[in-house]
Amino acid sequence: MGIEILTLKKIIPLGLMFFCILFNYTILRDTKDVLVVTAKGSSAEIIPFLKTWVNLPMAIGFMLLYTKLANVMSKQALFYTVIVPFIAFFGAFGFCLYPLSHYFHPTAFTDKLLAALGPRFLGPLAIIRIWSFCLFYVMAELWGSVVISVLFWGFANQITTVEEAKKFYPLFGLGANVALIFSGRTVKYFSNMRKNLGPGVDGWAVSLKAMMTIVVVMGLAICGLYWWVNNYVPLPSRSKKKKEKPKMGTMESLKFLVSSRYIRDLATLVVAYGISINLVEVTWKSKLKAQFPSPNEYSSFMGDFSTATGIATFTMMLLSQWIFNKYGWGAAAKITPTVLLLTGVGFFSLILFGDPLTPTLAKFGMTPLLAAVFVGAMQNIFSKSAKYSLFDPCKEMAYIPLDEETKVKGKAAIDVVCNPLGKSGGALIQQFMILTFGSLANSTPYLGGILLVIVLAWLGAARSLDTQFTELRQEEELEKEMERAAVKIPVVPETEGGSDSLLGGPALNPIGGDSQTGSSGTSTPRNI
Repeated sequence: MGIEILTLKKIIPLGLMFFCILFNYTILRDTKDVLVVTAKGSSAEIIPFLKTWVNLPMAIGFMLLYTKLANVMSKQALFYTVIVPFIAFFGAFGFCLYPLSHYFHPTAFTDKLLAALGPRFLGPLAIIRIWSFCLFYVMAELWGSVVISVLFWGFANQITTVEEAKKFYPLFGLGANVALIFSGRTVKYFSNMRKNLGPGVDGWAVSLKAMMTIVVVMGLAICGLYWWVNNYVPLPSRSKKKKEKPKMGTMESLKFLVSSRYIRDLATLVVAYGISINLVEVTWKSKLKAQFPSPNEYSSFMGDFSTATGIATFTMMLLSQWIFNKYGWGAAAKITPTVLLLTGVGFFSLILFGDPLTPTLAKFGMTPLLAAVFVGAMQNIFSKSAKYSLFDPCKEMAYIPLDEETKVKGKAAIDVVCNPLGKSGGALIQQFMILTFGSLANSTPYLGGILLVIVLAWLGAARSLDTQFTELRQEEELEKEMERAAVKIPVVPETEGGSDSLLGGPALNPIGGDSQTGSSGTSTPRNI
């Protein structure tokens, strides 16, 4: 019973933390898209430039800072140092930056540049034009990479064993994905509320203040739960199992991580996911704006999308523990790339062959554009639900057998850098294809081929990682068996024939008796 209570004291706070983090992430994710895509002088074309030229450099900068801080700060101090600036920024954006944005956005300057350079520079110029919205976009993206991947999963991996992870990682994710459902309804509620405001009222300003207040409250709750676990739950010590490694600088850390096949395979998984999902997602969002040009309609649809994602993920997580138990880590890790490949091919095919399907779609009251929006939404829903329920737990379980040096710095490099690297890589591929073939429609067959190659590399890395993960688990089990065998050897009392002690006496015969006999010439058997 003591073990069960201790486990619940760890798992329940972790589940609540994950709920709050994902509740915030859903609000931030939907809000960032509406801000940058529907802003005056901007469009979905801004997203590839944002991910490549703004989000990636900031992610790399964070990783460099994080690795330095990890060498000089305790884990608790590092957690608060990272998460508090996020909470402060989102509160300041809702109450200060957005209401005052028209004072410091260089609208007139960028209009002149756009007139001189031409509409093909709309994307990069929009970053300058609405720079505070872009900063919000990047901070919301980093919330997913930093708070979810580095802070939460890093903390969870510190206080759980592999056995607990297999049992509870999928389960406490269930509660977290209920957050997607509720946060989706929250976004939908504020989208509808804006319709009922007076003509002179800035609906976005009103809703942003309310949503950012919720984000701040949830952020403070995350800090409170983290503090409670650290102060009231006994945390396991893994130092006796892992070899101590010296502290390393940033460049040494990167060289160390690149030299590890295990970390390279993990990085391949993350980069491949980022590229694959981005190849479809940006194109889908451009179709989404064409179908729903109003910020209210766009935001309302994204609220429904988040709710559907939460329901699908909840269902997948109910199945995930059965998948882990019946088919193992390797099979679970291969489901996400398979789902993404199949649904991605369907989305690209609909865009490529949409016109011939117009009469058929009209019978169902749909246009090719609306059908592409719905199929793209289904692709994102299924891909994200597979990621949350299977891909993320698989990735985080893979960290647990590693030593602390690899675990801490490996997560920073992989989750903070490789995640945006994958997204920016997909954006660069799209930009290159559009410039080469003239349009996204003309490059669709080539994008489909690239998607196939990337997913095959993803599957290969998952297969390689499965073999290494199994070997590490076997080594860990062997160490545990050796420790248990050593503990079972009892202290041997002195015999009548001498004063041999445990420290100074004769060695134990591994068969069962002393290596020397007593005065009677017989040995006293000892059971090991």
